[in-house]
Amino acid sequence: MESGKQGGIQLLLAAEQEAQSIVNASKNDKMTRMKQAKLEAEKDISDFRAQVEADFQRKVAETSGDSGANVNRLEVETEEKINTLTSESSRISTEVVQMLMRHVMSVKT
Repeated sequence: MESGKQGGIQLLLAAEQEAQSIVNASKNDKMTRMKQAKLEAEKDISDFRAQVEADFQRKVAETSGDSGANVNRLEVETEEKINTLTSESSRISTEVVQMLMRHVMSVKT
């Protein structure tokens, strides 16, 4: 009976060691996957940061890179808008004056 108990205990110890090695291997695999995921996330963050920085630098260059060109462009746009407003006001000024005169001249009693 004693040798049967010893064999059972040895079998349980072997099973426990095998289970422990499986758990340790799983922990090591998990740690490896976590490190890999962390590296991938850091790379993604770095790529995103570089893209946002490039977009920012491009916008800065567009707005302040060539301020003389921006000033000229704004002056041209402003002049075009002024000309459009002047021509529109000239076109409808007689109609506006007539409408005002009608309202001023009409007397309601």
